[in-house]
Amino acid sequence: MRLPLSLILVLLAHQCVIGSPPTKRSYSTHDYYVLEHKPSAGASLADCALALGVEVVEQAGELINTWLVRIPTPGLSARSVSDGVLEKYEQLRLRAGSHDHADILSRSDERIQARRITSSIKHLSRQTPRQRTKRAPPPITPSESPSSSAAIAARLGFVDPLFTKQWHIVNDEEPSHMMNVTGVWEMGFTGAGVTTSLVDDGLDYNSKDLAPNFDAADSYDFNDHVALPTPKLSDDHHGTRCAGQIAAAKNDVCGVGLAYNSKVAGVRILSGPITDVDEAAALNYGFQNVSIYSCSWGPPDDGKSMEGPGYLIQKAVLNGIENGRAGKGSIFVFASGNGAAAGDQCNFDGYTNSIYSVTVSAVDHKGLHPYYSEPCAANMVVAYSSGSGKQIVTTDVGENACSSGHGGTSAAAPNAAGVFALALQARPDLTWRDIQHLCVLTALKINPNDPDWEKTASGQSYSYKYGFGALDAYAYVSAAQDWTLVKPQAWFEPPAIQIANGSMTEVDKKLEMHGGEQIVKGGVSSTFRVTSEMLEEHNFESGGTGLEHVTVRVWISHTKRGDVEVELRSPAGITSVLAAKRDRDAAKTGYPGWRFMSVKHWGENPIGDWTIRVSDIGTEGHTGTFHGWRLMFWGSAADASLAKNYLLPTHDTALPSVLEEDSTPLPAPSTTKSHPKPTAGLPADHGDASGEASRPAFPPSSSPSVTPTPDEGWFPNLSSLISNQKWFFAAVGLVSLFAICAGVFFFRRRRQQRQRQRLAYAALAGEDVGMVGMGSVRGGGERGGTKELYDAFGEVSDDDDDDADEETGLTRGRGVASGLGFHSGFLDDADADEGRETPSHTHYHDVPEGESPEIRSISPASGSGSGSGSWEHASQVR
Repeated sequence: MRLPLSLILVLLAHQCVIGSPPTKRSYSTHDYYVLEHKPSAGASLADCALALGVEVVEQAGELINTWLVRIPTPGLSARSVSDGVLEKYEQLRLRAGSHDHADILSRSDERIQARRITSSIKHLSRQTPRQRTKRAPPPITPSESPSSSAAIAARLGFVDPLFTKQWHIVNDEEPSHMMNVTGVWEMGFTGAGVTTSLVDDGLDYNSKDLAPNFDAADSYDFNDHVALPTPKLSDDHHGTRCAGQIAAAKNDVCGVGLAYNSKVAGVRILSGPITDVDEAAALNYGFQNVSIYSCSWGPPDDGKSMEGPGYLIQKAVLNGIENGRAGKGSIFVFASGNGAAAGDQCNFDGYTNSIYSVTVSAVDHKGLHPYYSEPCAANMVVAYSSGSGKQIVTTDVGENACSSGHGGTSAAAPNAAGVFALALQARPDLTWRDIQHLCVLTALKINPNDPDWEKTASGQSYSYKYGFGALDAYAYVSAAQDWTLVKPQAWFEPPAIQIANGSMTEVDKKLEMHGGEQIVKGGVSSTFRVTSEMLEEHNFESGGTGLEHVTVRVWISHTKRGDVEVELRSPAGITSVLAAKRDRDAAKTGYPGWRFMSVKHWGENPIGDWTIRVSDIGTEGHTGTFHGWRLMFWGSAADASLAKNYLLPTHDTALPSVLEEDSTPLPAPSTTKSHPKPTAGLPADHGDASGEASRPAFPPSSSPSVTPTPDEGWFPNLSSLISNQKWFFAAVGLVSLFAICAGVFFFRRRRQQRQRQRLAYAALAGEDVGMVGMGSVRGGGERGGTKELYDAFGEVSDDDDDDADEETGLTRGRGVASGLGFHSGFLDDADADEGRETPSHTHYHDVPEGESPEIRSISPASGSGSGSGSWEHASQVR
């Protein structure tokens, strides 16, 4: 069959547009938009462009049917607050949905054409450049390290002059704390055939340490739109340093990379503002040749930002997951963030909070948690970086330049990427999910006495600071060689749960939440029950192996977002702290459908009750309302033949839930965001400050009481209490003690009443003895009832006890129950508390100052609380 010449020319032109490098942008002369086209709806791309008055520039990266379009920037006299393209689109939408029949005959053709156009435009948004944040340290001169690793260098033939100072490869002082790659090299794996893309601020391909392993074909500069990612600004050294950690060559310059025979590409995006379309293209650039994307950047680590990738970037990441590496999936590695000293948590970063990211935090050369490294329930593993007097030694910008001051979580992420490159040489068929499973399986538990560690339902240990543990290259690659590939992915997303008719609507392009239940002292909880039938319906593998990630969308309005605390409790009683308090976060926008993610339930059986608790630290003058939430479970398919690809929804933040239709979403608003470089985000003493291994990331909850919503009973923890034998027997002991004391009390009171009755009757014979009130059992007392029972435990009321703890509201025990610390009103009559003032915010401390964590007493939620206090750090100096 011979095709017409005109059709051949069109096809060739289309392939040229798709295959050519991105066109240089000119934001000073043109306004740019992204148009996602739906060809099957009837209108061609040309028709849509003509209706909007835009020019088609090129395909948006690797996103099929997604196009970059533009119009000339209006002159100063023509500019206004409104956007001409988005206004035309809105007018078309209104015309398409018009039901005005006054002149229906004359307007029918226009309405039909408008419907064709709008139904063919799936997404339209303006592109505004914005700045991303690199997560890197300023250069700091480290202390000299010993050179006893020279023997290893001699055995392996290394002449790189700084190899003996690369403690993260061979740690002479603390041999148990290093990336442990030398054994993998001796197995013959050095990263050959694997390419990692450094999505960063450029890469110095002229460096003698990187030139042998530089991949020019898969590199690009999206800041200046030129072919090579040349570092140009004075602080454009971060990407080069990270590249050196992965692929610095085995030669006579600096040190070596963990995968020193692998390739590295550079994609420059961090040296200036960037739009979503270019960021999306960057995360897919060369995605058939590139295996790993190392991303040491994100929103500001300031303890008050909450930002995630927009629709287009989410679509690009999903495209990489489903189509990258010939369908095995691109591997996205993200640094967790350096804002822990500011109270930041990586669950407030939509990049690290994604199921598609391997989120990596940092530990120092002693295996201690550096005070800058952000904790959260999305942390998967830790890798070695700066702290306790040492930094990372690697390549720097310059032909023979080296750095001895690299660090932060942005150095931990490329160390992880280097390990993954070694594993992919050993097993090229590993999918993106196999990479994550191997992290969970092989990570080494460090600092086992750290109170942040908790047992998960699968029997593993998890920490918000360390994830599942430290990444060990030898253990990882050894396990990868014999690893059985996981089944395809499955997911299950129930409809959103509305709390007291909670909803979110859009009014004048502003999101407004309505209904809901006020967050009172002790919090508000809600429960959703997962059944085996639900899993079967969604082809979700049941049992203890199917579940991987759990995500939770929340709709919460609050006058101070940083006061909100969110926890998720599983059927097995495992609690994920999704949000602890952030003192610096004073935003009034709340959580309009923000998605949290947890890996803490990996390998757990999802069947049963899942309970969310939303609480408030109770800052005076600030209030909030819980409007709704939505769970989503990700894992393995029960039947691989029935697996299907996930489709990214366009209405996923709607409350109540809406079914995805072919209707066109509203245009995304144009916003400009500025993200400083990570050199401005990491504390200056990141390499010198001592780490810690003695504090939980999130202190236990300050609100032990919970106000349940109608779908939850008052004793949701009973099953988990019984499953934990220590707490079960402790509870039985307390109940038994209570019963014994109550029996003694009633026996003694009975005897006292009989004695007083005899005395009262005897007094009738005398003239000088007055009648006593027989209702009072304490001489001169005015309150009776169960207060006497309370006094049987040796406790007194708040009114009587001068030793009551004013901060906690707990009294020091005396007599029989000394040390139990019952609240003074624990056994008071119900009406005795009426009218009594309750403090707006009380604190419960499981570990009093001066006591070791081992003598924590009653709280079963140790390490899983909602973070009533800010974290303690070795140093607060930034």
